[in-house]
Amino acid sequence: MSIDYNKESNVKTFGLYITLFIMAFFLSFPEAGNAFHDGGVAACEGCHTMHNSLSGATVTNAYPQYQAGPYLLRGTDQSSVCLNCHEHAGDTGPSSFHISTADIDMPTGSPPFQLTPGGDFGWLKKTYNWTGASGPQTSRGERHGHNIIAIDYGYTADSTHSSAPGGNTSPYPANALSCTSCHDPHGQFRRTSTGAIVKPETGAAELPIKNSGSYDTSPDPDAAAAVGVYRLLGGIGYQPKSLSGNYAFTFKPFSAVAPDTYNREENTSDVRIAYGNNVSQWCANCHGIRHTPFVNTIQPADNHPTNHPLDQDVISIYNTYIKTGDLTGTNATAYLSLVPFQINNTDDMTILKGAVSSTAGPVPGDRIMCLTCHRAHASGWDSVMRFPMGNTFMTVDDGLGNPVYPNPAANPNDAMGRTTIEYQKALYDRAPTKFAPYQRVLCDKCHNGEY
Repeated sequence: MSIDYNKESNVKTFGLYITLFIMAFFLSFPEAGNAFHDGGVAACEGCHTMHNSLSGATVTNAYPQYQAGPYLLRGTDQSSVCLNCHEHAGDTGPSSFHISTADIDMPTGSPPFQLTPGGDFGWLKKTYNWTGASGPQTSRGERHGHNIIAIDYGYTADSTHSSAPGGNTSPYPANALSCTSCHDPHGQFRRTSTGAIVKPETGAAELPIKNSGSYDTSPDPDAAAAVGVYRLLGGIGYQPKSLSGNYAFTFKPFSAVAPDTYNREENTSDVRIAYGNNVSQWCANCHGIRHTPFVNTIQPADNHPTNHPLDQDVISIYNTYIKTGDLTGTNATAYLSLVPFQINNTDDMTILKGAVSSTAGPVPGDRIMCLTCHRAHASGWDSVMRFPMGNTFMTVDDGLGNPVYPNPAANPNDAMGRTTIEYQKALYDRAPTKFAPYQRVLCDKCHNGEY
């Protein structure tokens, strides 16, 4: 049916259609797919409001989820803008690009349920108290990860550390930590066909970004176009424009490749992120003193080695270790995402893309890195660990010789205040039968008690 613009009623109807279309467009952002970034800068209006106006009303009044903030942001702060899409109330399980579970979806006793390799920021809101063998114990939520500031979603600054632990002479301030502290929201850094990581200011990076470079299905860069760096990580010289002072990164983004289905439970099979060159160096942009020097073969006595080739005895243990008491494994099936490793010092995307589907353990030249033990965002354990530390055992015996996860009533010291549901979710939904009764912590995957 055609519209007669000479009739007032039809004009109003046409205007209503346009208004509904605009409303649907903006309200669709929380469900936007991972193609929104396309490896580089996203649609401007996805994060910014041009005039704090939508359909004749201020964005703040019309759509409270898009609070107008600084820099014309659709949120009170940078991380809140990110969580407009990367958190979604009503999820019932792991959901693609979501990295935070909404408060309403994780009541007391229930865990956050996003299972991305970086972890779920929701663990920051889970504080546990219990009485252990040595008396009252606490596992504070803020010790479970990077304390991003996202006021609209209830995330606040670390109240204990005023700056990045292990920081350099100018450590990164905790009251400025946001998603954009690590991820460049405008996706300036890109990988060219030569393998170089560049940005437009260098003059050599004027090539457009055609797609994400984060996945094993991502296209390769070519002479006409580049691809984005892994997860929009900031590179050399990166510093958020909102942060005053000198905190510019000195290391380039690390090389890595993820599968498309990276956010899922791992009881049946592990999600493998193929980590390549420069992981620990990139973490050192904020935590440099923790792991220095990087190029020496010997680390300071009080530091765990990182960016360090695995010793042959460690390689042998990793490949044969299945669980406590079981050293019958082989290299072909040895990989465990709770203890990942860096593939040598490679930047070769062909090698990394091929490794995503591999279950093989390490070979000579492969390395330990920061993410071998820690997750990048948050975890269910203190110090952002991938597995529980502080106790000897991860499981107990059900009395019949079967492994079970500890529960706070019968095993308060081992459960550390977590319900069995929370405990299992923090191990990415692995059934306790994946481990032995009285399973020792996974430092044994590399050491098996030898050291």
